[in-house]
Amino acid sequence: MGELDLTDLIIGLGIAFLIEGALYALWPQGMRRMMAMVLDQPPNALRIGGLSLAVIGLGLVWMVRG
Repeated sequence: MGELDLTDLIIGLGIAFLIEGALYALWPQGMRRMMAMVLDQPPNALRIGGLSLAVIGLGLVWMVRG
């Protein structure tokens, strides 16, 4: 397995910011509705959803960098 370069982390954060910024710029009302829905979710549902996304993201990075 190769070294993890700090550049990779910065690129990943930049892509995340790009996607999130584009969503807010293109669909501001939809994002407001989504945030309201998130506030209504129980903490465990948010925790499980966040953990699931983290595992999927790790798997994707592992497959690409593999």
